[in-house]
Amino acid sequence: MGFFSNLFGSNVSNEELANHVKGGAMLVDVRSQGEFASGSAKGAINIPLDVIQGQIATFKNKKHIVVFCRSGNRSGQAKAILNQNGITNVSNGGTWQDVLRLQS
Repeated sequence: MGFFSNLFGSNVSNEELANHVKGGAMLVDVRSQGEFASGSAKGAINIPLDVIQGQIATFKNKKHIVVFCRSGNRSGQAKAILNQNGITNVSNGGTWQDVLRLQS
């Protein structure tokens, strides 16, 4: 398992995560609106963790989803919520800076 897998319980390797990010995965920053406004990965949308449950329809029929936040904790929770609702093509990308680095 890679760095992200060890830190955040992701089920994908660093290489797989990079392929998802570069391959057009839906990038979801689960931090607050204020945190998101201060910077995020390119092309990311902001769906704060506290509203993920009410936004399940937004995630349906996506090829792959990468969730991320400030530390990887909230994104881990978001991944669990999505998995519990039948959305299983989700990876925890860790921090928004990690995802931004993978984009370059």
